[in-house]
Amino acid sequence: MSVEEKKRKVRCDKKRDVKPTIPIHLKECIYRLSYITNTPVKDVAESICISGLRSSKVMEYLSHYFRRGFSFKNIVYMGDMSRVTIRKMYANIEKERVSTRLKDGHGETYDIIKRLAYALDCTPTLATAFLIEVSIKNTEFVNDYVKAHLEGELDKGRLKELKEVLKYINRNNPYKEEVSLSHLIFYIMEELRHGVNTIGDSVQNWLDNIGSKNNGD
Repeated sequence: MSVEEKKRKVRCDKKRDVKPTIPIHLKECIYRLSYITNTPVKDVAESICISGLRSSKVMEYLSHYFRRGFSFKNIVYMGDMSRVTIRKMYANIEKERVSTRLKDGHGETYDIIKRLAYALDCTPTLATAFLIEVSIKNTEFVNDYVKAHLEGELDKGRLKELKEVLKYINRNNPYKEEVSLSHLIFYIMEELRHGVNTIGDSVQNWLDNIGSKNNGD
């Protein structure tokens, strides 16, 4: 590999430290996701940003706050300078800092966020905070993120059993509220957080307990 190729590789792999200040309840949610998936907070935050930028639903929501035009994936969103800036939205909210590292290069995550910041008429750090908040409220992200970690920690038989339990709960739910995989895991981890180290262990213990009850133990 030539010197020039090595330099190019370094640039492509380069990541930038970004420390957005986000609402406390949002930080707690990210830390909870980090805990139940046994993943560093900075990696969870990065995954949230990447997911949001790939989601047409998230981008459509963000577009309502664009003060300048923004184009992404062959879609052009119109801006309107009469819209309230998100700086005012975050002005009187109690916030704390969270750290993440985003790929920095042409077309990479941080590059897109810089353009997003221009459209939102704010700093890249604030744009990152807003992107994280909007993205994490997209239930598809949480469900997919937790499910991906579950599939990595549970064997196929137990994962199938867990899905069957969810189907049963949803079929017999008197409140008519669908219980997603992520909702169930949040519940399990809240109950077992002080005694179990991984999401896989907590789910397997839960399933074992269900099985024991069904067998009359």
